[in-house]
Amino acid sequence: FDPIHYGHLTIANEVRHLLDLDRMLIVPAGRPPHKHRTDITPAEQRAEMVALGIASNPHFELSRVDVDRAGYSYTVDTLRVLREQLGADDVLYFVVGSDSLKDLPEWHRPLDILRLALLVSVSRPGEPSDHAALERDLPGALQRVVQVSVPQLQISSSDLRRRVAEGRPIKYQLPEPVESYVYRQGLYRRP
Repeated sequence: FDPIHYGHLTIANEVRHLLDLDRMLIVPAGRPPHKHRTDITPAEQRAEMVALGIASNPHFELSRVDVDRAGYSYTVDTLRVLREQLGADDVLYFVVGSDSLKDLPEWHRPLDILRLALLVSVSRPGEPSDHAALERDLPGALQRVVQVSVPQLQISSSDLRRRVAEGRPIKYQLPEPVESYVYRQGLYRRP
């Protein structure tokens, strides 16, 4: 969510509708272990952009579980905290792109992730899903995966950051309050 955009919001809204979820928690990573960019936007600013981006949807809620926690933001730790907050009776879903799901065996404590939540695999454009490999590497994993097909928008956070750095417009690709915040805070500009 650096920055959050309509692609993220469309997927979240469609998943919430398809699975008939009461609410959708949007969780910006505090300190992502897999991102080694030196120019990553501070977690607090990413959380502020999420809050602005989801304000118009009463079913969306910002969770600061990762932003407020020290250290790396491992999915398993996030899910453990959310599980404690929600209680044992609630079903916890974790939405992940099918392109990222194929890497689940390399994630930190993947079996615990599967135990803590059902994974919602969302197909992304141009990325075939290799669920057979996932099942081979983590036997039984597919029993904990829900596959959904959702509308896909050709928008990416990295492209939006690049467009701002190049002085190109980002209007109509993310909520206007997020766009205003990006410019007001001087985010993604080249020095």
